[in-house]
Amino acid sequence: MSDATLHSVTQDPDDFAVQIADSIESFIVATTEVAKGDEPDSAVPFMLLEISQLLLAGGRLGAHEDIVPDERYEPDTGPEPDVDDLRERFAVLLEPVDVFSEVFDPYEPRKAPVPARISDNLADIVTDLRHGLAHYRAGRTSEALWWWQFSYFSNWGPTASATLRALQSLVAHVRLDQPLAELDGLDTDEDLAEEELAEEAGRVMIEEIAGPLGLRSLKR
Repeated sequence: MSDATLHSVTQDPDDFAVQIADSIESFIVATTEVAKGDEPDSAVPFMLLEISQLLLAGGRLGAHEDIVPDERYEPDTGPEPDVDDLRERFAVLLEPVDVFSEVFDPYEPRKAPVPARISDNLADIVTDLRHGLAHYRAGRTSEALWWWQFSYFSNWGPTASATLRALQSLVAHVRLDQPLAELDGLDTDEDLAEEELAEEAGRVMIEEIAGPLGLRSLKR
């Protein structure tokens, strides 16, 4: 299925597969545009909106009955597109707030938060979504839906949820005039305990990040 037929008028716009594919393609296009850095002042609130919308599609996939592909083995989609450029652009764009702490599984007791990067997460999400989109454009709709559903549970869903939480927290800190704990110097390759994360945290006033990231605090 080519780009020209992806939005063909012969397709039923109410079809589940069409709606999911449209949402996923929209996210990929929007994320790629934001990564260009043409409008850095709106990057954080815009990505907050885009990930929220993507997770609606993910929720629909998660609530859907198990999808079974037509073929027993996954057809080859060819080489995966490189996402290093997108990752690096977001790392630069979000440099003051790229690193955040994440609890990987909220149902595992006493798990310490681990450091993660928004830029890494966005690149990983796009990689998963593009893989399924390659199947969809080739006309393998059941394979695409199976992949998007499977990877929603196993990777891009939890990754998008963690990223949304980080962005929402960032916006909340600014809008509520609350100082933001700094994670500068925190290496995402380190396995740090919660106490060590606290020791790493400095204090960064909101004004230092609000302007460059297009955020404004609430006024009473």
